Amino acid sequence: MGKFGGFGGGGMGGAGNMQGLMKQAQKMQQDMLKAQEELADTEVVATAGGGMIEIVMSCDRKLSSIKINPQAVDPDDVEMLEDMIVAGFNEAMKLVEEEQQRVMGPLSGGLGGGLGGFPF
Repeated sequence: MGKFGGFGGGGMGGAGNMQGLMKQAQKMQQDMLKAQEELADTEVVATAGGGMIEIVMSCDRKLSSIKINPQAVDPDDVEMLEDMIVAGFNEAMKLVEEEQQRVMGPLSGGLGGGLGGFPF
């Protein structure tokens, strides 16, 4: 067995490699934080009902606005308006997911899922 419990006693090779890994991990964390900030400042616009409903959502999943064309408001068919709002919201969520994948995907290096508290 080596001098230090089986890890050998020579040089700083292991420590040097660990420092390199730590620097790489810190850079990756910084890159991911920067990407998250970029996403928080990015908005997507989704429409439904042939443009009668417009949903604006930030890529950190915060609803910014809902615009409803007055022609979409039919007091006798509120259900259709509700359906268009749901469709617009779901489309906005899909666009957010696509933008998050575009920005964060290359940083994850194919790791998938969340990474160290970075859900995407």
